[in-house]
Order: sequence, then structure tokens, then C-alpha cells
Amino acid sequence: MAEAAAPPLPFLNTDLEVNWTYPPAVEDFRLNILVADALIFALPNYNYSVSGPLKNALDWGSRPPNVWANKTTAVVSAAGGSKGQQSQYHLRQIGVFLDLHFINKPEFFLNVHQSPRKFDDDGNLIDSKSSSAKHKESLGYLHLGDGVFNFVVEIPKESSAEMEG
Repeated sequence: MAEAAAPPLPFLNTDLEVNWTYPPAVEDFRLNILVADALIFALPNYNYSVSGPLKNALDWGSRPPNVWANKTTAVVSAAGGSKGQQSQYHLRQIGVFLDLHFINKPEFFLNVHQSPRKFDDDGNLIDSKSSSAKHKESLGYLHLGDGVFNFVVEIPKESSAEMEG
């Protein structure tokens, strides 16, 4: 499993498309999505939706040809009181148009502001209840054609520190 964060992408602007090619950072990003067997989105909640940079990445990936199409996809979130439910559900709505194929169960939502503390100073998940839920999520399987790929959900350490603060 490879971890890839979206590189800084220019705002979607079709004037940047020249002869059906895209800016170099966009081309590299699209290629990474295209060759992926499956995708896992780990996202916070921004105003009941996905973040602006993620929406921009989704839009660039949807330009012809749509590199998101037919990708098996899992989604997890960690946020405040809503635990990121709105952002997950909004991503799923966007995914319908993009032709993403979401794994619907198990769902994983984490309220990072609720006691007890969820992460240690190194960003490791330490809450036993959340760890148990994470373990269930990590046992999920992606069925892709003839292959079965085990996936493990990882919450980036730099993101967890920001969410607690």
C-alpha cells in the first residue's frame, strides 16, 4: 500500500489545459490515481463538506479521461462533534458522479475532541474504543477483479496533532 497526499495543485482552470494535457503537477497526480488499485480517503470535516484542496483534486482527476472511474474506495474521518460524518457523506455524493465505488461498511468516524484523549504526542491512536473500531476497519478487504487486497487505515501523525489543538 502506498500513501500519497495530493501535491499542491493549481486551482482547476481549463485554460491551463493545452492539447489535452495538464500542468505537470496535475499530470503526475492523475497518473498516481490512474495506477492505484484502490483508494482510501482520510478526511476532516469542513463546513459539512470536504476541504477545498480535496475538491480541487477531485475536479482535476475528473477531467477527461476521468481517472477516478471504477476505483474501489474506502473513506475514514476524524473531526469534532460530527466526527466527519457530513464530509464522508458529501464525498460519497461527489463519488457518484466520479464513478467511485465506495466500501459502505464498516464506517469509521472519530470525534477527536471528546474525552478520553485519542492520540499520544507521536500521533498514535491510543483510545482503546477507537483502536477497536480502527482494528475492525483494518480488517476490511478490497475485492478487485481476481485479487483481494487487505487494507489498513492510517491517520497521518501531522494531521492528528492539528485536529487535537
